[in-house]
Amino acid sequence: MTLPGRVSADAPEPGLRVDAERNRQKVLEAAHAVFAEQGLDASMAEVARRAGVGIATLYRRFPTREGLIADTFASRMTAYADAVDVALANPDPWAGFCFYIERVCEMQAADHGFTTVLTTTFPTATALEAERARAFRGFTALISRAQAAGRLRSDFSDTDLIVLLMANAGVIGATGDAAPNAWRRLVAYMLQAFSAENTAPLPVPPRGSDLLAAMSCAPPACPAASAPAAAPTSASAPTSASTSMPASAPTSASTSMPASTPPHSTEI
Repeated sequence: MTLPGRVSADAPEPGLRVDAERNRQKVLEAAHAVFAEQGLDASMAEVARRAGVGIATLYRRFPTREGLIADTFASRMTAYADAVDVALANPDPWAGFCFYIERVCEMQAADHGFTTVLTTTFPTATALEAERARAFRGFTALISRAQAAGRLRSDFSDTDLIVLLMANAGVIGATGDAAPNAWRRLVAYMLQAFSAENTAPLPVPPRGSDLLAAMSCAPPACPAASAPAAAPTSASAPTSASTSMPASAPTSASTSMPASTPPHSTEI
């Protein structure tokens, strides 16, 4: 029982919730800036320094790098999935398909940290992965509509978008501020190549399992956390990122795709 005029020992300190939320927002803003500048394997200590909080405060709020990445880019992943809905609402299947490709590549150019997030999955970040899965389901519908309309080449594979995103990331990283719009020319070239008017045979698309290996193992897709000495190793080290694959894929995949997914696809 609490005596009049005394504060219970387990009562929250006035303003603690407000301060905690303020610190959380400062960390997320700093993480976004640091990840955009240095990649997803950037130092967690640098994020804390940029946010103006102690490293212990950062790890108390975000025990893992994966959790910090997921919260940092949650709204962008939602926007990524929402873009599919906008594309599907377009009565012209080809125009909707082109809009989506251009929009996603534009999101890469506008946010260099998100460039890597788009081609990496985070198994423990369920909300983030749910949005990725929503985007993938919508994208397969975009493919079907555009092909049924005779506008998208029949051999287009859903993995072609992953390859395009990887190529676009390379152009964006190489040109930087010197030629910030160079990616637009690459995307325009690719959209013309995707058109059904082009019927020359193409090489076999990469297998989903091969793209899985590329996205889950190549730096910085598997960033190693740099925890302070006081932080437990298990809390600071992220789980290996991996791509979602169909049930027929090797068991190393950590998340699953809808049952209707083609045999060699990878969620994007």
